[in-house]
Amino acid sequence: MTGATRLRLQWLATAAATSAMLAVGAARTPQTASPARPPDRQAPAFRLGVDLVSLNVTVTDSTRYVTDLTADDFNVFEDGVKQEVTFFSRTNLPIALSLLLDTSASMDTKLSTAQEAAIGFARRLRPQDLAEVIDFDSRVVILQNFTSSAAELEQAIRRTSAGGSTSLFNAVYIALNDLKKVVARNAEDIRRQAIVVLSDGEDTSSLLAFEEVLDLAKRSDTAVYAIGLRAGSGRGSAAKGFKEAEFVLRQLSQETGGRAFFPGQIADLADVYGQISDELSSQYTVGYTSRNTKRDGAWRRLVVRVNRPHLTARAKLGYFAPTPR
Repeated sequence: MTGATRLRLQWLATAAATSAMLAVGAARTPQTASPARPPDRQAPAFRLGVDLVSLNVTVTDSTRYVTDLTADDFNVFEDGVKQEVTFFSRTNLPIALSLLLDTSASMDTKLSTAQEAAIGFARRLRPQDLAEVIDFDSRVVILQNFTSSAAELEQAIRRTSAGGSTSLFNAVYIALNDLKKVVARNAEDIRRQAIVVLSDGEDTSSLLAFEEVLDLAKRSDTAVYAIGLRAGSGRGSAAKGFKEAEFVLRQLSQETGGRAFFPGQIADLADVYGQISDELSSQYTVGYTSRNTKRDGAWRRLVVRVNRPHLTARAKLGYFAPTPR
């Protein structure tokens, strides 16, 4: 066994214990999902001997993704304290992804365009990637369980139809929990996790509060990519409602290391999905063992910087420390 393979398997043993590295369960038929109230808060399992903190990092200049960096180009700070990078990979790891589509009544005239854009995104996934399709209006329905088949994903997307209200928080909560069904059994099974959610307005019917969903997202290793479709530039409750939705989508994306998009017109959707696909295939994995040995469950703020000029690094903003065993 080479040193690189040994290091990779050691990282697997630790990463497999985190909430993000989970294995796909048996296939199920499409179903309506009902979110339970969140259980008592639990810290992520950065355990099994070495408390490894793993980050997916996107690096850009003003025009493109930068993919030729080395470990020495990265500086990671936890609560202002510089950490020693002990794991680094430029390998384009497979993805486990939840594709969420808003199918509320307000999406009626936009849904066909949204479907085609989402199908184009699904077709860009690789054979080693896994994705599921969830639609949400008044209910949250898992139309397609995790699969690597672009044809199955397309069929599920085409089954969506518009009607009802918007249960955005329920949908994100269910997707985060569904991604917990994907566990790495070996080094080849290690997957980055992401949610790609499309919505055109504020949440109007979820059982869960935004704060509960945001907390769960921050406790996961899942990046949220949000696409917000503005209903127009008019005044009144619709404009106010989208401002609230924009805040929610930006917050979910920023905290988890993803990105929020607000295209000016529905025709731009295909390009937005393309940008998300490009980003997911251009990320680094950076890991370190925290110098802070306290197991107090506290929030730890993260900052990732790159040594080269004019480059910007983006990753999740922090994580919750382990709790006492």
